Amino acid sequence: MSVLRQINRVLLVLVVLMVGLLLHSSLNKTFTRHSFEDHQTSAEAQVPAGRAPEEDNVIPVVICSSEERVGATMATINSIYSNTKASVFFYVVTLRDAVKLTRRYIMKTKLKNIQYKILEFNPMVLRGKVKPDSSRPDLLHPLNFVRFYLPLLDISHSRVIYLDDDVIVQGDIEDLFNVKMMAGHAAAFSTDCDLPSTHEMVRSVGMQTTYMGFLDYRKQQVKELGIHPRDCSFNPGVFVADLIEWKKQKITKQLEKWMEENFKQNIYSSAMAGGVATPPMLIVFHDKFTRLDSLWNVRHLGWSPNVLYSDSFLQEAHLLHWNGPFKPWNYPAVHLDLWEKWFIPDPSKKFSLIRPESDS
Repeated sequence: MSVLRQINRVLLVLVVLMVGLLLHSSLNKTFTRHSFEDHQTSAEAQVPAGRAPEEDNVIPVVICSSEERVGATMATINSIYSNTKASVFFYVVTLRDAVKLTRRYIMKTKLKNIQYKILEFNPMVLRGKVKPDSSRPDLLHPLNFVRFYLPLLDISHSRVIYLDDDVIVQGDIEDLFNVKMMAGHAAAFSTDCDLPSTHEMVRSVGMQTTYMGFLDYRKQQVKELGIHPRDCSFNPGVFVADLIEWKKQKITKQLEKWMEENFKQNIYSSAMAGGVATPPMLIVFHDKFTRLDSLWNVRHLGWSPNVLYSDSFLQEAHLLHWNGPFKPWNYPAVHLDLWEKWFIPDPSKKFSLIRPESDS
């Protein structure tokens, strides 16, 4: 009997070890490897499936595609693709429920010739880091946090461009990609104070341009950062990332630390200017980023349904950004013509523009 018991114990240990290995393997697949679609044009047929190597001189762009905003993503992609002669590779990050919709949108429209890969993001990675907030639930969408995890995506480049889905690119994306990064910097952003032409817009809609608008300076953790509340903020919806430096500096771990702190202490919230995805970036990259030309992120177009920029100024902008609650695919919103110029109707008819009845 003692021999049988020993055998049973050995078998039990082996079973426990096997289960542990399986769980470890599952956790390592938290990001993007569940499902993806590769596509190259015939001109790029020599590229091995599943990779976009840097030696091909492609410009990698990361953009998210949620089910409810897939048409916005396609408009952004169309504007980039149409305004450059460079070879662009799109990493389209989405959730499982939107993989098929995203693939169909590309394959059944004029975008069928772009180079792309669809990557699936697992929102379970955010467990214990983001809590519900009813003031701006759209800012809590899991894809808003993809920018934190760029090095963990299935990307074969050391430098990438990250773009929100509420932008239109009017300039040549190659110029943005080739920005000269300062030594030791993991990212390049456009600050909220560098473009005088936007100051009147900012004042009129009450938009915040300093750290005071994003962090709760009553909290001890914020005070201990030593960041002056009037320091100029930046917008993390458009940036160039050096993934080698990002990994070296463990940027993702730093961002997760502040997400967890906020989960426990509520040091920022969606009620503040930038929601919950902007403050960790502001903290981690404070005084540690390269400045982009502000024409590469002309923003606040979505902060008021009434306040307009001048046409001449908007024509000079390399990139237009409808950050804020008033998106150009909904109504009301401003400068709709500049966005609709690049909109591609959804072949599945799940995404449609919301317009006043008089315009229908």
